[in-house]
Amino acid sequence: MNFRDRYHLSIAASKTKLGTDLRLVHNMNNVLIIDDYELGEARAIVTAFGSERFGYVVTPNVDHVIRHYHDPEFRALYAQAAYVFLDSHFLAHVIGVLKRRRHRVSPGSDLTAEVMSSVIKPNDGVVMVGGSAEQAQELRERFGLKALRHINPPMNFIRDKAAVESCLRAIEESSPFRFCFLAVGSPQQEIIAQRLKERGIARGLALCIGASIDFITGVEKRAPIWMRKSGFEWLFRLIQNPKRLAKRYLVRGPRIFLLLPHIELRLRRPVAVPREVLTTSGTPAITAITAMTGITGITGSHS
Repeated sequence: MNFRDRYHLSIAASKTKLGTDLRLVHNMNNVLIIDDYELGEARAIVTAFGSERFGYVVTPNVDHVIRHYHDPEFRALYAQAAYVFLDSHFLAHVIGVLKRRRHRVSPGSDLTAEVMSSVIKPNDGVVMVGGSAEQAQELRERFGLKALRHINPPMNFIRDKAAVESCLRAIEESSPFRFCFLAVGSPQQEIIAQRLKERGIARGLALCIGASIDFITGVEKRAPIWMRKSGFEWLFRLIQNPKRLAKRYLVRGPRIFLLLPHIELRLRRPVAVPREVLTTSGTPAITAITAMTGITGITGSHS
């Protein structure tokens, strides 16, 4: 087979795959509900959650949205989350162009840092799942987290039923807690959060935080603020670690441009947060309202 034949065969295969992807996109019924809050508002919401019930927070980025589209099990994990805060400025910009709609952003790493630095009191019960013992100690010392308990499950523990059970029990034994930071990567952290909810033993708010602990402790360098806000944090991370992140950002990530026009996005603001929340350091009173109030449906066919 000569070069021309191989070229045409490659083009035909690409067109076939693209057609298959488009048919899958067209046929799959996908709705992603996002709690439309800025960082200060999200901080107020998690501050007021308390330890009398259990809930968990997820923060979708581009990779999560792609997984949410293709994986029904991952969609189920998101559907049971108490709050879904948009993590990505890049995604907000893309949605703004494709959907002609502004989305508020509350990056998970920023929310984690805010909670640790200005929300948690020294004797509040705190659990950190993942990260190293050295990182846990650094957080205790830097933020005065006297009651922080560190749980470090083994690598790939999610595939081991006994290891998963051990992790769940350790978290439940630490309940009630004010916050449980799940830093074991996606979708492991969302699976653990959903299992905790399903079992009904733990009390407190779990946050699925990915690499946030690495950023806070300096294990991984964070992009400058201007790069984050302009949507180029992904490029900074790619330059820092191309071997690990090239496939995620250069191969998998661009698929969002194909998928997003066909995803139905629904914005909601189920909690009323007073305006002064953005300028005060105290915990403002917040009011729960009907969960569907303020939902806006946005679909590709109406953009």
